[in-house]
Amino acid sequence: MNIILILAGLVILGAASQWLAWRVKLPAIIFLLGIGIIAGPVTGWIQPDQLFGPLLFPGISLAVAVILFEGALNLRLRELGGLASVIRRMVSLGAISSWLILAVATHWIADFNWTMAILFGAVVVVSGPTVIGPVLRAARPNARISNVLMWESILIDPIGALLAVLVFEAIIAHHGSTGLNSAVEVFLKMLGAGVVLGILAGQSLGWLLKKRAIPDYLHGVVALGSVFIIFAAANQIAHESGLLAVTLMGVWLANMRDIPLENILNFKESLSILLISILFILLAARLNLLALKEVIISGVLLTLVIQLIAQPVKVLLAYDGKELNWKERFMTGWIAPRGIVAAAGAPVYAGQLEALNYPKAHLFVPLTFALIIVTVLLASFTARPMARLLGVSEKDPRGILIVGANAFAIAVAGKLKEWGFRPLLVDDEYRQIQAARMAGLDTFLGSPVSEAADRQLNLIGFGYLLALSTDAARNLIASLRYDPEFGHRSVFTLADGSSRKTSARNRTAKQHRRLHLFSEDATAGSLLDKMEKGWTLKATGLTEQFEWVQYQQQFTAGFLALFVLHKNGKLQVINSDQSQPEPRAGDQILALVAPDVAPTEDAH
Repeated sequence: MNIILILAGLVILGAASQWLAWRVKLPAIIFLLGIGIIAGPVTGWIQPDQLFGPLLFPGISLAVAVILFEGALNLRLRELGGLASVIRRMVSLGAISSWLILAVATHWIADFNWTMAILFGAVVVVSGPTVIGPVLRAARPNARISNVLMWESILIDPIGALLAVLVFEAIIAHHGSTGLNSAVEVFLKMLGAGVVLGILAGQSLGWLLKKRAIPDYLHGVVALGSVFIIFAAANQIAHESGLLAVTLMGVWLANMRDIPLENILNFKESLSILLISILFILLAARLNLLALKEVIISGVLLTLVIQLIAQPVKVLLAYDGKELNWKERFMTGWIAPRGIVAAAGAPVYAGQLEALNYPKAHLFVPLTFALIIVTVLLASFTARPMARLLGVSEKDPRGILIVGANAFAIAVAGKLKEWGFRPLLVDDEYRQIQAARMAGLDTFLGSPVSEAADRQLNLIGFGYLLALSTDAARNLIASLRYDPEFGHRSVFTLADGSSRKTSARNRTAKQHRRLHLFSEDATAGSLLDKMEKGWTLKATGLTEQFEWVQYQQQFTAGFLALFVLHKNGKLQVINSDQSQPEPRAGDQILALVAPDVAPTEDAH
């Protein structure tokens, strides 16, 4: 079959799987593996080994490096809070305990000899952001759980890869003339090469970006080339140290100050999606269905071992009881899907095990994929109900997605931040985003309905959309896009004036209308005009002596109530569906107030 047709088909099938996964809120790996199995062993349409020959596994390794680098770019230390020690123990003591438990379980359940079982346990100790991310978006656990799982999923991939290499080197040493000292030496070389090259590469690239030595349109290409070079150089020094190097490179870049990463993130995001899609399809296409059928029961039993033994032990070792309560610890241990690094590493080791004539080596890859399939399915369909049952899902989200970064939107976001909320401003105008950053606000440069926004915006913990853009069409499109995400009662847009128009050709269709912010007269133009005339945002607390009635009487020159923060911490967004808010003593009111009679902020 024409190789160009096959490559085109891979891209289209991968895109279709990603779209379907987005629609049904499930990890794309489920659909990618299904397509790969159909296209490979079922129909024989794709035969990866014949298609790519000796370039198959080097290409897979480079693709995994790009995926890990892209994931690491989203790891910011400031988001950890007091959870750094937890993550450190999860990827050290927790990883070792999971490895040993899985090794013993594999020996008894799958009847692998001890050597193969120990290697298998090392290969499947990893999880990965490609499977954890979609599960978290669907389950929406609280921020503490989400941060721990996301950090652990990215950091455990290179650590698991190093562990697997160490075990395999020990196997080779056992079969050859070298001793175990050689395996330890190899491990130390891998660790040193990965750490040194990763940090140097991250610092160097960050310095070039900060000095604007690279034009914006080349940021993505230069970053990609840097990943390839560092990955290859690290592997040249010490086999399989490249994954550690590129992961550390990404983490280092993500935590440098004032580094423009938007172009890299946008470029890498699209590339990572493409690579993940093609990789899973190709790896699944290499499966032997008869062998997969033979080990599926073992995969289910090993999943039970992970859920009921390995993960609880990992959590016990990782937490000292202060960071999270028992329900949050249980939820952290429940979400344990396996992902791309296990899928990519298993075929490499299986081939070498078969060359060494290990019994049942042909079942190594099918068992790995059986475990991936079962763990992903279990996490996908049980995480959300489990989070609700335990009461660890985001009940009162503090995150607020704000479309637009004009002066009014920045002022609103600043006040909401003072109230303890987490506003995120989204705009594709660099100057406006720059102004928001100067105000100390979190931002996203790009369209709120772009592919990059779909993949990069971490909306875990977000519960509201405020469409404050001066572009009425963008407000409408954003509200339609995020209505399924947040719910109809949590999506608000500024009025565009169309509801007052007499012609049906100019009015927004009823099914597309959303709750209008503040009042039907509060358009983007009118709000910005008020601010230019000196109107300011004022947060005022109500007391038993200074109630809502007195508050209204004080602003004779005019005011527009925007939000009410109730004393129980719940935010009320004033909108067109409410004739008047009913704040009480202990509540705070945020209003846009005329300049000449504005009271002192928080005076009451």
